[in-house]
Amino acid sequence: MSENQSPSPTAVQASREVRAVISRLRRRILKASEAEDITLGQASVLARLSDRGGVTASELAATEGVRHQSRTATVSALASLGLVERRPDPDDGRRLLITLTARGLRRVEEGRQARTEWLADRLQERCSEEERLAVIETMAVLQRLTRD
Repeated sequence: MSENQSPSPTAVQASREVRAVISRLRRRILKASEAEDITLGQASVLARLSDRGGVTASELAATEGVRHQSRTATVSALASLGLVERRPDPDDGRRLLITLTARGLRRVEEGRQARTEWLADRLQERCSEEERLAVIETMAVLQRLTRD
């Protein structure tokens, strides 16, 4: 798009609707696996650790754009619940690497399963087969928008 050309009215409307729906859907999906004993920030750390094992509190803080002290407090709370553990970095004994425990990994997997089941149930209950296929096609379009 050139510098002088504005997005079309349909592009603006689509942008607003997609952002609003994704925001509401994200909140509903997260609520489906909400656990009373951990916060959303703690759940986020668990999910991040399941994708990358063995990271420092500083790396977690930088990834999520929060202060190191905040992330350290989050990790301490998760450690007290037995969901993560700190181990010395084999390459640098001054650093501690944070990893999921077996219990923490189970917790992440159970949360993902609960979120998947919640959304699959809603799609089954409230959408026709044609609508579900349309959702799949729409996701391909949205996925294309995320590629650089």
